[in-house]
Amino acid sequence: MARVVGIGNQSFESIRENDTFYIDKTSFIKEWWENRDVVTLITRPRRFGKTLNMDMIRCFFSNEYKDRGELFEGLDIWKDEKYRELQGIYPVIFLSFATIKQTTYDGAVKKIKNEIINIYNSFDYIMKSDIYNENERYQYRSVCANMSDETAQEALKNLSNYLYRYYGKKVIILLDEYDTPMQEAYTNGYWEELVAFTRSLFNSTFKTNPYLERAIMTGITRVSRESIFSDLNNLVVVTTTSNLYEKAFGFTEPEVFNALDEFELSDKKDDVKSWYDGFTFGDKKDIYNPWSIINYLKFKKFTAYWADSSSNGLINNLVQKGSPYIKKMLETLISGKNIKVPIDEQIVFSELDYSEDAVWSLMLASGYLKVVSAEELNTIRESNNEYELALTNREILFMFRKMILRWFSPAKNETNEFVKALINCDIEGMNVYMNKVTMKTISYFDTGNSPSDEEPEKLASCYDCQGVANGSSLNYSSNLYAMTEQSSLFFHGFVLGLMVEQSENYIITSNRESGFGRYDIMLEPKDKNNTHYPGIIIEFKVINPRKENSLEETVEAALKQIEERNYEAELIKRGVKADNIHHYGFAFKGKEVLIEGK
Repeated sequence: MARVVGIGNQSFESIRENDTFYIDKTSFIKEWWENRDVVTLITRPRRFGKTLNMDMIRCFFSNEYKDRGELFEGLDIWKDEKYRELQGIYPVIFLSFATIKQTTYDGAVKKIKNEIINIYNSFDYIMKSDIYNENERYQYRSVCANMSDETAQEALKNLSNYLYRYYGKKVIILLDEYDTPMQEAYTNGYWEELVAFTRSLFNSTFKTNPYLERAIMTGITRVSRESIFSDLNNLVVVTTTSNLYEKAFGFTEPEVFNALDEFELSDKKDDVKSWYDGFTFGDKKDIYNPWSIINYLKFKKFTAYWADSSSNGLINNLVQKGSPYIKKMLETLISGKNIKVPIDEQIVFSELDYSEDAVWSLMLASGYLKVVSAEELNTIRESNNEYELALTNREILFMFRKMILRWFSPAKNETNEFVKALINCDIEGMNVYMNKVTMKTISYFDTGNSPSDEEPEKLASCYDCQGVANGSSLNYSSNLYAMTEQSSLFFHGFVLGLMVEQSENYIITSNRESGFGRYDIMLEPKDKNNTHYPGIIIEFKVINPRKENSLEETVEAALKQIEERNYEAELIKRGVKADNIHHYGFAFKGKEVLIEGK
């Protein structure tokens, strides 16, 4: 009988006591302990088991859990007698910054202080010992709501001293989601202030603390050493591209497939792989998203569990407000292609506003992109490598398509009507609604903040546009071409996003081979006998002022390409009748769109 799946339970003790679904990750304890690193920072995407693993380590080492070895019986770590002797013998300080999401510096520091106060309160009993003098008891009580920043910054080091003297053992410190307040500080404009506070806190706790045995910090991003880790030369950083602890976070393919067998879902392995596989940690591929897998086991429905579990606000803002280069690269990713960009895994949040490649570093760390291949660059910064990246899996593709749809929410009614017209081969309606969408939205999304009519040079400088606009010699034609190219690319992604709502009726693909070339978008009806849902092929073209005199000529070229390259071959091969396949050409000129079909 399959175990009960509990959603959102991050208590190792509760999971083990209730025998709820759990994949054994206790080998991480042995791997980490035997590496003998004093301070370890591990970055992984959100909801990848960081908090549960930290609680597991707490339950294993903390003297609070002395004589609770039954929690680990039957698990990998309990097979080694040496490690049984380590269970429950250390004082452990465990705190989390996961809820520190305040919009002001004062609010964030107050929340951090409250976390420290709660830790102190949990150890109040040690102050009853006569090993401490009155000055020390006064110092202990000074950790309170109105304590100074300096007191807070020294508090964890001082607590380590008290615990060391009480138990006769150095402490293990576990800090979960260390970077959450840093992300909020960047978003809300108090980055420099919080960096100064946090740097002093971390230096005292992790660098100049003689009572520290070991420490682990977890987070999503590796905040640059220059920011908050400048004094921590004893820090070992484990990012998603590191080979350490490859299998400790996330589920491996054998673990997932065994779970599917347990829940009598063996026939769903291919679909589960398509939706939730794709993460790579170090050299280990085929890592699955644990949050999505657990939800799928419980609800047995394919959807974007992980992608929909957060607002993805920072990523959304960076892409939405980004340059045409960012949007072009995103369109490339959504179309199923890979991109090559330099990656620096040290996230410098202050660079996100002007370093476009920093966006890809953040997206890689957050789990939205996966590494296909890596190549070291001969750059001044050795950490700066060029990576070939792709969207991680189907769930992430689903997320970005929905994100694009939300950007076009000002024209929601028009977009709904456009989809209806597309399916019904209502050419007139498609033109009416698409041009309404264009007029309402495209000027903002061209550059993020500037209408394309106002700054065509900005657009042109971002693209080579096949030699027409390279940023060095600009004229009206090249400006128009670059501007229109951006409109085309973005509406390619937009149309893909629109069709997410039709995923029950269509298999949606982009930039795949068929016939004698690669089509832009193909909609394959799932029910080949339902003529209400035709097969659809779409080709996007931008007017080239040097070759074409009108949108009519451009759209005719698009339709001609569909026919000459026999793009419908794949649809016919899959059982769609030729007389139920619609061809659409989209032609762009600035904000103008012309659609024709056959």
